[in-house]
Amino acid sequence: VVEASSLSWGTRVKGFIACFAVGILCSLLGTLLLWVPKKGLTLFAVFYTFGNIASIGSTIFLMGPLKQLKRMFEPTRLIATILVLLCFALTLCSAFWWHNKGLALIFCILQSLSLTWYSLSFIPFARDAVKKCFAVCLA
Repeated sequence: VVEASSLSWGTRVKGFIACFAVGILCSLLGTLLLWVPKKGLTLFAVFYTFGNIASIGSTIFLMGPLKQLKRMFEPTRLIATILVLLCFALTLCSAFWWHNKGLALIFCILQSLSLTWYSLSFIPFARDAVKKCFAVCLA
């Protein structure tokens, strides 16, 4: 990473924190905009999605863009990555072009679930623990 970037480690950490903070701020702002009459759900879907994109994008400062893309599309998290990106796209489509607030809300929920599953793929054995927990709860 050091050789691939002209940014110092401190600058990359600051970039990560700033981008991640913007992502959280957008997601929170989207949640607050949910109660705006008429366009609230559309604004929520857009800000929430852009917040999640910024949060994922923040790791590019730490790893670099190529390493981040390689890690996103590794076989262990390929399906999770595709689901996250698909949910991003479907949320924005339902908000901008289809004008279907119900679908936008469903896709935001699916976005959260798929992003959680994607994030768990970076923690060793976390997915297995979650699967076992659900199996015990459902049994």
